[in-house]
Amino acid sequence: MVSRPEPSKRRDYPLFRTLQTRWEDMDCYGHVNNVTYLSYFDTAINGWYLDDGLLTMPASDALFLVVENGAHYFGEITFAQIVHAGIRALKVGTSSVTYDIALFTDEDETACARGRYTHVLVDAQTRRPTPISGHRREKLEALL
Repeated sequence: MVSRPEPSKRRDYPLFRTLQTRWEDMDCYGHVNNVTYLSYFDTAINGWYLDDGLLTMPASDALFLVVENGAHYFGEITFAQIVHAGIRALKVGTSSVTYDIALFTDEDETACARGRYTHVLVDAQTRRPTPISGHRREKLEALL
């Protein structure tokens, strides 16, 4: 049996990104579809990368590529809710970073979803892993 993590609390996360649900995120069950949660994780992380200068698209020398992800669901998200994505780094390696991301709706203190995301930094041209250093490493380590 796979162990299921507990829902996270807002206080567990040093960084938040705000996302707006969209009408197209909904499924026939009346809530945001489960695959959309992964999109929220990706949007939150990549938005932070761009805002904090970890990536400069489209001319970035290196890119973060997803190599692993997954999610646990604890509650529903519906259309017109504001979603707050809490982000923390679990591990910053030589060329990879693993995140714990939690989604909170409105002002709720307990997460309705929690995900794990691993990115590898690769050279933009060769797509081969490259070391995380300088500004990128400082920003990532601040989330540990």
